[in-house]
Amino acid sequence: MEPWYYKDKPVDELPEGTVGFVYLITNLTNNRKYIGKKLASFRKTKPPLKGRKNKRRSTVESDWRTYFGSSDELNADVEQIGTHKFKREILFYCTSKSQLSYVEAREQFNHKVLESDEYYNGHIRVRVHGKGILNKIITE
Repeated sequence: MEPWYYKDKPVDELPEGTVGFVYLITNLTNNRKYIGKKLASFRKTKPPLKGRKNKRRSTVESDWRTYFGSSDELNADVEQIGTHKFKREILFYCTSKSQLSYVEAREQFNHKVLESDEYYNGHIRVRVHGKGILNKIITE
């Protein structure tokens, strides 16, 4: 499995406080790209133990180490030509879900992913909330 890279250095662990990251995957055979986001962990909820009322909640690391995006077309190419023909780059580490959604959408719009066949992206879904989001991003 090909590693993720951040500023041309392989990534083994995500920095402390990282909620997720915005990434760029490049097909090295035809230079097609995909911009997306990935959460670092998920919340898992289990039913309460016998005789208890509270649900059991825990945090589980996501599959970010092996992840290749949600595009069916991209995943078909990965399956067909192999993971070694793709470069996976982390563009931004994000410390909140709202920041993650905003930065992903900003990068997708800036790169005009829907206006070109150069990108695998087929749609842009964005729901951003949190009134402090712009102040957090501007100060980066």
